[in-house]
Amino acid sequence: MEHDLTPLEALELAVTRAGSQSALARICRVGQPAVWKWLQSSKRIPAQHVIAVEFATNVSRHQLRPDIYPLEPALPASAIGEEAPLCGPILSVHALAKYGNPAKFMDEREVAA
Repeated sequence: MEHDLTPLEALELAVTRAGSQSALARICRVGQPAVWKWLQSSKRIPAQHVIAVEFATNVSRHQLRPDIYPLEPALPASAIGEEAPLCGPILSVHALAKYGNPAKFMDEREVAA
């Protein structure tokens, strides 16, 4: 079942969906040997690539890095109708590629406002 994948199995699925190690490397903007090394050493995909890989392959960030992206618990019934807490900007893959550091993104946004 796809929901019970280990991080390594999720990375292998991402490679399959991307089409090859080289294709996944292009998504991550690294060389193919880096992807090969992640697979051969059973390493997890580095955190900075998770969102781009999720966007390109539809393998969830939780499957790729459950240590960083745990499953969110459902909201309790008492929270329905209450104002949601502020949790910061949600950056698209394109914004991350353009700005890299979310703090830099916020600084430029505040200057433009």
